[in-house]
Amino acid sequence: MRGAVIHAPGDIRFETLDDPEILHPTDAIIRTAVTCVCGSDLWPYRGAEPTEAPHPMGHEYVGFVEEVGAQVTAVKPGQFVVGSFATSDETCANCRNGFQSHCLNREFMTTCQADHVRIPNAQGTLVATDGIPGEEFWPGLLAVSDVMGTGWWAADAAEVRPGSTAVVVGDGAVGLCAVIAAKQMGAERIIAMSRHESRQELARAFGATDIVTERGDDGVARIRELTGGIGADSVLECVGTAEAMRQALHSARPGGNVGFVGVPHDVALDGQELFFSHVGLRGGPAPVRRYLPDLITRVLTGAIDPGKVFDLTLPLDQVAEGYAAMDERRAIKTLLKP
Repeated sequence: MRGAVIHAPGDIRFETLDDPEILHPTDAIIRTAVTCVCGSDLWPYRGAEPTEAPHPMGHEYVGFVEEVGAQVTAVKPGQFVVGSFATSDETCANCRNGFQSHCLNREFMTTCQADHVRIPNAQGTLVATDGIPGEEFWPGLLAVSDVMGTGWWAADAAEVRPGSTAVVVGDGAVGLCAVIAAKQMGAERIIAMSRHESRQELARAFGATDIVTERGDDGVARIRELTGGIGADSVLECVGTAEAMRQALHSARPGGNVGFVGVPHDVALDGQELFFSHVGLRGGPAPVRRYLPDLITRVLTGAIDPGKVFDLTLPLDQVAEGYAAMDERRAIKTLLKP
């Protein structure tokens, strides 16, 4: 098979790799329909996370089941499936409590920018669609496997409610999907923080009512101005930097909530400040599997179209250009076709 391998910061190569095999009776092998580059993939690409040795990349996928292990009965060869970046058995206590991304047998997917992928814990991880969806739905279903599921988790963790005011910090694919989620959960006012015109337009198309271009203290001041000096009911932090977290915490009203889903880098919290803010804080890797059946239905019925976050489509063998385009902010998110 062929897939993307990172060798060093800025060095992504498309290489011939060993074909995936069933290693455990709970595995499945899928042929990738479409895959993509994630914003979190840019951390090692930019050198913010170390690359100690060459290794495959990618954790978002949809595709066709080609082979299943002896214990996999939930899906069968030929079916079109959607999975999560974090595999789950759907039987452990954490899965039953709705936190499948903390499954006791969890494995994080890391090999999905390829034409074939082994899926561990396939029985619990994969959800089959009814029949083969039209190719026009594939980008939206691919988004569900991570960025849409993560945006939904941000809104859920921040306790977005009907009639509420929500602020979304971050205008990448996750932030834009978080706007969709806040809209679907009934937020009356959705304030998207973005400095990029094309992303602002997409945020508005997804349901944003206001755009704030300022950052840092100026951004917080603008949020306060828009909310009568109080702050937002819910803030969805979708970046992972220290600045984004500070902005999120300071933009929430007393008694409000912050859902943080950006992978933290150099983020440190002041316990004293958090204590006296009366702001609730919850986040972590999104339990995408919890939301998959609902989000798949929303995509296939046209209720949501998160596939619009893909503004660059390339053949899989041009994956290096997909990384470069996102790194240089020439693209929000790159769709890759095997």
